[in-house]
Amino acid sequence: MSQKKLFRIVSLALLFLLVACGGDGEISVSTANISDARLTKDEEGTRSTTTFAPADTFYLLVDLANAPDDTTVKAEWTAVSAEGADPNTVLDNVELTNGSGTLTFDLQNDNPWPAGDYKVDIYLNGELDQTLTFKVSGGISAEPPTAVPAETPEETAVAGLVSRVEDVKTAVIQIEAQGTFVDPEIGTIYNAGGRGSGFIIDPSGIAVTNNHVVTGAALLKVWVGGESEPRNARVLGASECGDLAVIDIEGDGFPYLQWYGGSVDVGLDVYAAGFPLGDPEYTLTRGIVSKANANGESSWASVDGVIEHDATINPGNSGGPLVTADGQIVAVNYAGQSETNQYFAIAQAQALPVIEQLRQGNDYLSIGVNGEAVNNGEGLSGIWVSSVKSGSPADEAGVKGGDIITRIENLVLAVDGTMADYCDILRSHNPGDKLAIEVLRFNTQEVLEGQLNGRVMEQTFSFAQALDEEANNTNSNASGSAGGPYTSYVTVTDDSGLLTLDVPAEWSEVDGSAWESDGQVIGLSVTAAPNLNDFYNTWGTPGVTFNATDQLDFTVDELLDAFDFSGDCTQNERTEYSDAVYAGKYDVWTNCGGTGTLLVVLVAEPADQSYLALITVQVVTDADLDALDTIFNTFILNQQ
Repeated sequence: MSQKKLFRIVSLALLFLLVACGGDGEISVSTANISDARLTKDEEGTRSTTTFAPADTFYLLVDLANAPDDTTVKAEWTAVSAEGADPNTVLDNVELTNGSGTLTFDLQNDNPWPAGDYKVDIYLNGELDQTLTFKVSGGISAEPPTAVPAETPEETAVAGLVSRVEDVKTAVIQIEAQGTFVDPEIGTIYNAGGRGSGFIIDPSGIAVTNNHVVTGAALLKVWVGGESEPRNARVLGASECGDLAVIDIEGDGFPYLQWYGGSVDVGLDVYAAGFPLGDPEYTLTRGIVSKANANGESSWASVDGVIEHDATINPGNSGGPLVTADGQIVAVNYAGQSETNQYFAIAQAQALPVIEQLRQGNDYLSIGVNGEAVNNGEGLSGIWVSSVKSGSPADEAGVKGGDIITRIENLVLAVDGTMADYCDILRSHNPGDKLAIEVLRFNTQEVLEGQLNGRVMEQTFSFAQALDEEANNTNSNASGSAGGPYTSYVTVTDDSGLLTLDVPAEWSEVDGSAWESDGQVIGLSVTAAPNLNDFYNTWGTPGVTFNATDQLDFTVDELLDAFDFSGDCTQNERTEYSDAVYAGKYDVWTNCGGTGTLLVVLVAEPADQSYLALITVQVVTDADLDALDTIFNTFILNQQ
């Protein structure tokens, strides 16, 4: 027989005996309990403490749960060892009758309280439930007061709202995120353990930190308030754009911080709390708010509301709180520039709505990557992915650590070295929207394309990669890409609206008139370039012409042969071409006009061979090679 069944039989037998032995047949079992009790310096309970000043009023707040209306709670105040008083002097006792809710007891003195040790015994329905001890520091004697010993983490790490900057340590955590990460300089780091900070905002163990501290980790270890042994924790939600994450720490009854309710103005005294440089030693630095609204764009986040301050933070302080002298949260530290003594924290107005979303288990402005913006200054830019959260949209699309997300929705990312464009795209769409994504798998140089919330990525043909040798001979200072790669693309059409393709926005001159030969219309045509006249007449300006015809009785090879540029260029070997719609061949002509320009001529036809498509692209710079990929991925004849 199981213990649970045996216990139930014994309990029923006892109940039967009570009724049979002259009881009135009614048994009352109270469910009342004290869920929390705390000492504070104010009636509202916002200034929890265990040390009072001689002039303070003692406040005791008791939270009753599952209590009927006739529940009694008594508070008995005692001076255990106080100056000028006998040991264990009972000062007062008060009994209140109430149901579930918060009961407030207070004890005042016409004269200053003598320094020493005190306690309050709390009785529930006549039985001692718990005892809270506290001190009064300052005293009334002429002798210098004895210094109050510093409280250890074990003494302060009790459930309750922190109300002093000295006690903030009890609610600040050190986080170690263990997993496999890919660093752009070092490479793959297996079983790495990076450390950061965070802080508890709810006694149940809900805590806030930075996304870059935790996302993509296999496991988290958390040290609370300087504890010697770590606790486990799990990520509830994260936002890579907001650089925020909410975690749930194993356990309950933790000290916690509350948000600052005042105005955050320049000059406000603030303190940065945390565990910098991976050291288990807690630090607290002091400063002021130096700018109430700073720029929040960085290589790893895009935050609309940021506070600049001069309370020193170092690597490892990430995710820790910026607090007031009362221990209230002003902002969440996330960045710093030690050489200029400028440090940055995510403002409360920006953080709170995001934290609420994350706390409910919803990622926000996130595809599930831990990464940063990179730009090598030579045309390659994007979001470097250090790790990926399992089950996230990025993971489902096939993104891996070590990838560079080069485009989303055909927009080139991180051209300015920040996450701004990436995050603006996420802000412009709903979390479940299908978004086109392009990735460079850096270690293999593969280009993959697919969709977030849709089609899994697969390797695509890349002219930029296939023509790398020719691209090295191009003149990178020619017109059309001065200042770096193209950052945006537009769709252009011919006059009929049937031919469409995407070109760089800088190729703003467009001619959509029909394709003519000897004054006779033989098909459709559209041309785009920064300057059409220069494109038609020189080798120094990039551009594209897209033609389509069903009037020519040519094979693919015959039409390619008709376009002979051997007088100005050197021809490479003819190459097969195919994509999801077209199949054909292309020629690459190099060093055209002695300028290093490439000319790519493609002839292709659809599966039914109903027409021929002719695309000619003039490539002057590396940026034009990227444009070539986009052109060949988007050209189409929309047949009626």
